[in-house]
Amino acid sequence: MPALPSAFRRLAASNLAAQFSEQIALAAAPLYAVLTLGATAAQTGYLQTAQTLPFLLLSLPAGVLADRMSRRSLMTGAECVRAASLIALLALLWTGGLSLQWLAALGFAGAVGTVAYNVAAPALVPKLVPPAELSNANRWLELARSAAFSAGPAAGGALVGWMGASTAYVLATTLSLLAAVFLAGLPQDAPKPATRRHPLTELREGAAFVATHPLLRPVLLTALFFNTAWFVLLAIYVAYAVDRLGLSAAGVGITLGIYGAGMLAGALAAPWLARRLSFGAMIGAGPLSALLASIILLTTLAFPSGAWAAAGFFLFGAGPILWTITTTTLRQSVTPNALLGRVSSVIVTANFGARPIGALIGATLAAKFGVEACLWVSTVGFFIQFAVLFTSPVLRLERQPELVPAQPAIKAKQSR
Repeated sequence: MPALPSAFRRLAASNLAAQFSEQIALAAAPLYAVLTLGATAAQTGYLQTAQTLPFLLLSLPAGVLADRMSRRSLMTGAECVRAASLIALLALLWTGGLSLQWLAALGFAGAVGTVAYNVAAPALVPKLVPPAELSNANRWLELARSAAFSAGPAAGGALVGWMGASTAYVLATTLSLLAAVFLAGLPQDAPKPATRRHPLTELREGAAFVATHPLLRPVLLTALFFNTAWFVLLAIYVAYAVDRLGLSAAGVGITLGIYGAGMLAGALAAPWLARRLSFGAMIGAGPLSALLASIILLTTLAFPSGAWAAAGFFLFGAGPILWTITTTTLRQSVTPNALLGRVSSVIVTANFGARPIGALIGATLAAKFGVEACLWVSTVGFFIQFAVLFTSPVLRLERQPELVPAQPAIKAKQSR
């Protein structure tokens, strides 16, 4: 990334390590639960709920912290929390004490760190790069996430299947610690509000900004329905792929890795597409391709095929990554920096907080009605998210909005 400042490159390296750590650990957990602990589809759904619940409970408080303290320090501490949870999990695994309950509890603890990291990172980007480079910077962050989603699940599945879960968790722990180390060279960016107000007042300010903004409000609603539907599907996919599609642990990891390959393809194609499509059309590509992908997954009920499922996961990655790049740039452009942590936390709550809700819906549906009901409900959710965006003014945006207010980049020579 030659055009971007060195401080941003350190953030990008940290993000790459953190994303790979998270994806390897997330892939290993349900596979260990199903293959070693004999977990059912409903139990893997509850495990997903535990691993994603902190996004619902803690994203908004993390946003307040991101606007009050150094975002670099918050991210470093958050990644250390994640590493500690992985070390504890490894200790239980090596001593034979890793139960489904411990797997869920430590997954919850690790996700606490992930929440704070994910809220603070996009709020830090506008202080590290010039406004004209926001889309490029966000694309590099999403390329890292795409690579992690592509290779992480495949690596996690292969390591669990061939070498055991402990190898996967050792690698995840090492990467998490590296992510914290890479942050050390970033400038200290500590917002200093004129008056320290009650946290609830600050939370309401961020939520009100999103709720009343004509562009951010439909983005929030679309993200809410997308992620709920996505995790209804993911909650049961591992059990569904093993039991109904006949896939091995490595096969499950590969199909999930195809999702990451789709993300990588979408992120790489983003500059070419941006020169040919409007800003609004780039945003709309995500919800449309997700709807098409959900229909493909639905057809595997009648025609069980791992390859067909992989095609659906490729679409789930390729289109929504364009959504992520452009909506992140949109949020950074229209939000004052003093509010960006809280506004990011509201979006993260929708993006990630909907996950435990979706996982819980998936687990409940699987337990009462079977996995078929989960696939149908997921498809309905993807239709709703497409309809919300289709009727909004977001699709009519021709270009990236002007930055409000202008955000000066921090020079690379600045230090702690």
